[in-house]
Amino acid sequence: MEKWDVYNKDRIKTGKTMLRGSQFEPDTYHMVVHVCIFRSDGKMLIQQRQPFKEGWPNLWDITVGGSAVKGDTSQSAAEREVWEEIGHPLNLKASRPSLTINFDHGFDDIYLIEEDLDINSLKVPSEEVQQVKWATKDEILSMIDREEFIPYHASFIGLLFDMRRNMGTHKRTSN
Repeated sequence: MEKWDVYNKDRIKTGKTMLRGSQFEPDTYHMVVHVCIFRSDGKMLIQQRQPFKEGWPNLWDITVGGSAVKGDTSQSAAEREVWEEIGHPLNLKASRPSLTINFDHGFDDIYLIEEDLDINSLKVPSEEVQQVKWATKDEILSMIDREEFIPYHASFIGLLFDMRRNMGTHKRTSN
């Protein structure tokens, strides 16, 4: 059974842990990570979840995602998830998440990576992933409309594509 570190609202570890599936105590949180890998032509690597996966079986999803386990940093959790789900090694030790989204009981760190991967070299299928493919923003939005993709907000998918080469929310302009 997966053990998670417990954080307070300020994202500081409390020293407590919880088992996946346990009830959250008030004002407790855990960390989730997602990694979106983009090709230089702007397509995102997406994955189809296995039919026996709890939550969203058989649906397509962004490259990888999952919960940080006890002792993980955001970076080590992201590296581990990419390795477990698609068999690709990443080194994110010097990286910060491109985006963090808060949800009811946690923090979701999202890493946006650009790498021209040969998907034939990936270890897919895995325990969690049936198959992978490259997709444009419009293809993903169409898949969401057809209920073939996890039902993310269209604006969120757009944000991932818009931010893939940029950190922050301001555009730099030359003076």
